[in-house]
Amino acid sequence: MKILAIALTALALTLPACATDTNSSATGGASGSDSGIKQSSSNAMLTGKVKAALAADVGLKTWDIDVDSAGTTVTLNGAVDTEATKQRAESVARGVDGVATVKNNLTVKGKS
Repeated sequence: MKILAIALTALALTLPACATDTNSSATGGASGSDSGIKQSSSNAMLTGKVKAALAADVGLKTWDIDVDSAGTTVTLNGAVDTEATKQRAESVARGVDGVATVKNNLTVKGKS
């Protein structure tokens, strides 16, 4: 239930930005912008699903991993403690339905 709440919160925070249509004209030219809104909504949903999957993983939920998506490509940014954690985050992201490609930009920070 907690995972669902996290996913819904992430979705609720990202969808308002998708609601503004700056590309439609006064003559009703919304057909081209509709696909942009649908894509933005799809991106937000996929981002939310990946964030929820990362938060559900015990070894990953404590890390601040930024997730962005464009189409079926997900990009991970942030810092983690080990190469194994970096690979685990990528694996979890790849396992989310709708993800075709993962760009893993996570960095491994050294222990201080």
